[in-house]
Amino acid sequence: MRLWGRATAVRRRMLCLWLLLLGFALVTLALLDLFNRDQGHQKPGPPRRPLQRIPSAPDLEVIVDSRDPALELDLAPLKSLREDQLLFVPSTLSTKNPQQKKGSYKVLLPANKDARATAPPTHGEMGRAVRLHLEGMEKDTELSSVQKYGFNEVVSEKISLHRRLPEARHPACLGQQYSESLPSATVVICFHNEAWSTLLRTVHSVLDTAPKQHLQGVLLVDDLSQHGHLKSVLSEYVSHLEGVSLIRSNRRLGVGGCRALGAARAAGEVLVFMDSHCECQKGWLEPLLERLAQDRTKVVSPIMDVIDWQTFQYNATQWPVRGVFDWRLDFYWESNPQLQDKETNSAVQAVRSPALGGEVVAIDRHFFQSVGAYDLGMLLWGEEQIELSIRVWSCGGSMEVVPCSRVAHLEHHHLPYRFPDQELLQRNKIRIADTWMEAYRKIFYRRDTLAHFIRQSESPNITERLRLKKSLGCRNFHWYLTTVYPQLYIPQDRPALSGELYNVGTGSCADYPGGHGLQGGAMNIAPCSGTGSQHCDLNSEFEVRWGPMGALCFDARGDRVVLSPCPTHRPSTSRFRWKFIKLSGQLVHQQSQLCLEAVKDGGLPQSSTREDNTHTGGLFLRPCTHHPKQQWHFEQLVAPKGA
Repeated sequence: MRLWGRATAVRRRMLCLWLLLLGFALVTLALLDLFNRDQGHQKPGPPRRPLQRIPSAPDLEVIVDSRDPALELDLAPLKSLREDQLLFVPSTLSTKNPQQKKGSYKVLLPANKDARATAPPTHGEMGRAVRLHLEGMEKDTELSSVQKYGFNEVVSEKISLHRRLPEARHPACLGQQYSESLPSATVVICFHNEAWSTLLRTVHSVLDTAPKQHLQGVLLVDDLSQHGHLKSVLSEYVSHLEGVSLIRSNRRLGVGGCRALGAARAAGEVLVFMDSHCECQKGWLEPLLERLAQDRTKVVSPIMDVIDWQTFQYNATQWPVRGVFDWRLDFYWESNPQLQDKETNSAVQAVRSPALGGEVVAIDRHFFQSVGAYDLGMLLWGEEQIELSIRVWSCGGSMEVVPCSRVAHLEHHHLPYRFPDQELLQRNKIRIADTWMEAYRKIFYRRDTLAHFIRQSESPNITERLRLKKSLGCRNFHWYLTTVYPQLYIPQDRPALSGELYNVGTGSCADYPGGHGLQGGAMNIAPCSGTGSQHCDLNSEFEVRWGPMGALCFDARGDRVVLSPCPTHRPSTSRFRWKFIKLSGQLVHQQSQLCLEAVKDGGLPQSSTREDNTHTGGLFLRPCTHHPKQQWHFEQLVAPKGA
C-alpha cells in the first residue's frame, strides 16, 4: 500500500508538470497572436515585412533622450514616453540623417539590398498596395469619404501626387534673390488618421518644391493612427523616399507633443511645422529661410491659400493677410488691404502678425527650444498656435507673414474625428487665459461661459509655464495688446450694460448669424445661447459693440438694424450712438430717436399695420412705445473673479 501511494503521488506530480507546460505553451501562443495583430483591429492585410538587421547598421535608435540638448527644458510629458513606445523608419536613400544612437526600440529597414536600390513605387503601384491591404472593405463613396475625413477623398485620389499649383505670387516675387548660405530646414509633418492621397501629396509637394541644398529632410510623425494604410504600407513607401523618415508613437500626443517629438529628432537649423494636407507653391521655402537668417527670433508663415474640401480646387488668398484672434480665443486669418503700404515693394515685404495659424510655421530650432517649444499641457488639438503666438511675442520674438511664400491648405468640412472630451478646447483656452492674459482673462470668461464654469471646478496645472514665463522675462498681456495688437478692441463690460441683449416680448436674444465676417449684416433674433457668443457691450462712446472681437457696431440701414464696422474716429457719428433707458428697458437710436424692436420670422412689428407687408424677422427701428418687444435687458451670464 505504501509503495502504491508513492507511485500515485509521482503520477500526480508528473500530471501537474505536463499541465503546467501545456498552459505555458497556450499562453505563449496567445501572446504571439496578439503581438502580430494590427492596432485598431484592422482587417487582415498582406504579411508584415519582418524587422531586419544589417550588421553594419545599429539595431537600436534613440529619439527621445533626456540628455539631448534640444530637450533642456523640462518637457516632462515628452520625457515620460518609454523609448519602446516609438518606432523609427528612416529612409535608406537619405545621406542627411544624423548618426543613430543606441536605445531600446528597433529600426525598420527594407528586406534586401535590391529593394533599397530600386526607384520609389509609383502612385498607382502604392494605390494598388493600399487597395490590396484593404481588400474586402467597401469602396468609399464621396459621402462616406467626407464623413470619414471631412473632405472628398474620392476626388483627391484622382489627383496626381505631384500636382503643380497655378502661379499666384506677385510678379515682384519672381525676381527676388536669396542668400547662398540659407539655414537648413527639417519639415515636420504630424498626422493622425490622415487620408493616403493627401498625406503623400503633402510629402511629395515638399520634395518637389524645396531646394535640396536647403532641405535637411522631411520627418513624418504618426500620432497613433489607426487606419490600416498608415501602417506597414506607409512604412514600405517611406523607406524608398530619399530624405524622408517616419516616427510612430503608440499613444496620442496631440499637436503640441507630436511636433515637440519631431523637433527633438530634427537635424535642420530651422523647423518647418506643416499640416498633413498641404500643397506647396514653387519657391515657398527660400523666402521663409531668408527672413529667419536675418533674425533668428522671428517666427514666419507663408500666405495660406485654400484647397476646397469638395472639389480640391486651388483658391489664392488675397494679400495682405495676417493672423488674429478674438476674445473667445478663436483664431482666423484676416485679409485687410489697409495693412499694405502704398510703396511699390510692399507686395514683397513681410507683414507683422499678432498670431500665426498652425498650418505651416517656420522657426529657428534653437529659438524654438529656448522659448519653451510647444506647451505640452495643451490637450490633443486646438489653440496651441495662439498660445505659441502670445508667448513668442511676449518673450522676445516676433511673427510675420511672408508674401513671396505660398502654401495651400486643405480646408475641412468638419473634423473627421470626435474628441474624447468635448470640453477639450475650452480647457486649452483656460490654460492660455490663466497663463498669459492676467486681468484681461475676465473678458474671455464672459464670452465663453462653458470655460468659466469648467474653471470654477478645476484649475490648470500651469506652474512650469509660469516659471518659464518668469525666467524668460516675458512682457505682460497689456504690452501685447497695446504694442502688438492694438486693433483688438478692449471691451468695457460695464454692469447692466453688457452681456446677452435679452428681449422681454419675444423671450429671445439679439443674434447675428454672420460669424466672424467684418463686413457686417442684418441683425436677427434667436434663442439665447447662454454661451457668451451673443455678447454685446454698450460702451462709454454709446456704441453697442457686438461679438467676441467687438469690431462690429449696431447701425441702421433704413428701419433695419444691422452690424457695420465700428468707426475708428472719435467721437463716433450719431448713427452709431445709442442710449439705454434702464427704467423702461428701451434702447434708443440717437440719430432717429426711434426704439429698437424685436420681430420674429413671419411676424409683424407691433407698431406696423397689415399693409406694411413686413414678414422678415430681425431688429427694427420703430416709434417708441411701452410694448414688451421694445423692452431689453443686458444680462451678464458670469461674473469672473477680478471683474
